[in-house]
Amino acid sequence: MFFMMGITDGRKDFDFNQVITCDECGRYGRYQVYMTYMVLSLFFIPCFKWNRHYYVQTTCCNALYELDPEIGRRIARGEDVEILPQHLQRVNPQYGYGFENESGNTTKRCSNCGYTTTEDFEFCPKCGRRL
Repeated sequence: MFFMMGITDGRKDFDFNQVITCDECGRYGRYQVYMTYMVLSLFFIPCFKWNRHYYVQTTCCNALYELDPEIGRRIARGEDVEILPQHLQRVNPQYGYGFENESGNTTKRCSNCGYTTTEDFEFCPKCGRRL
């Protein structure tokens, strides 16, 4: 008998719109909400999901926050929810936005793969996503 299975990471983006003034950069932006998870697949059919985490990323400076799981589940069910500051926990204060390192040079970090560079790139040299 031939049996195929696999365990992989997954990501699901939600259709959620909330206009905000960003606490990190002070510009107007929107929250983009997504869920990450692990999935067991049998014969390429996803069967079981676990380790679900909900994240919020701003469109202005790509600041990344972990979302309260209960609020994330409500968004996943399609409920009309307002995300408040107490629902968010900052994942990495310097993630996705230009910052100064120890030597005083401006550094950029990719919001997709986390690659850090001191060069003035418009796209990440590692994964190709716009910085």
